Amino acid sequence: MTQAKEGDTVKVHYTGKLSDGTVFDSSDEQSPIEFTIGEGQVIPGFEEAVVGMEPGESKTATVPSEKAYGPHQSEMMFEVGRDQFPPDVQPESGQQLQIRQPDGRTFFVVVNDISESSVTLDANHPLAGKELVFDIRLEEIVSQSATA
Repeated sequence: MTQAKEGDTVKVHYTGKLSDGTVFDSSDEQSPIEFTIGEGQVIPGFEEAVVGMEPGESKTATVPSEKAYGPHQSEMMFEVGRDQFPPDVQPESGQQLQIRQPDGRTFFVVVNDISESSVTLDANHPLAGKELVFDIRLEEIVSQSATA
């Protein structure tokens, strides 16, 4: 049988979990995700786990943070004055906010800590620094790369 390799477009069902078993994402059983291996459409460790699988095969793969969303970076945490928030926004710990930069680009942050005068925001990806576990089932190789 044919094995998935770099350049192949594949359809995959998956469930992503943290090492404690908490599910953080899953494909809908009716709609597998489709991506081309090697094009960076999914995290590197997920791509690597699919390489070598055959259609119909299932496996569990553990992906270290370095091959997922990277390490948690302290320089991605910053403090802003509470006076920087609109009067109708009351920040709460764990709350996700969207920040607009002066150039118009936006990014998401999570409220990490709150004091009387300031709020500490975390711009790391929520899964940064975490080892991820994926249950993967390769449904189909949609198209194969030109190289054999």
